Amino acid sequence: MTDKIVVFTTCGSEEEARKLAAILIEKRVAACVNITAPLTSVYRWKGAVEESREWLLIVKSRRACFEQLRVALEAAHSYELPEVLAIPVLDGSPNYLAWVDAETGGNQ
Repeated sequence: MTDKIVVFTTCGSEEEARKLAAILIEKRVAACVNITAPLTSVYRWKGAVEESREWLLIVKSRRACFEQLRVALEAAHSYELPEVLAIPVLDGSPNYLAWVDAETGGNQ
């Protein structure tokens, strides 16, 4: 297993997705953020079943950056309770993993 993670979050507009991605890259807590085309989320919120159009952000980072990444997302996010889920990366291309380190300050 590596120290790399993939973090998922969703938001309600492309504009917000781009803003959040820029914040994470600027703070160097993410090496890359993919923004997907709109998707439909179905979920229960405050007792009611909701359906929303959302944008998914797929964030590549390191475990050591997670707390700062989470705090940055929660501070800038428009949602009352944003999704912030970190999934461990078991393995990957050595060159790509080294690049994630370089972009997030992991090899300093």
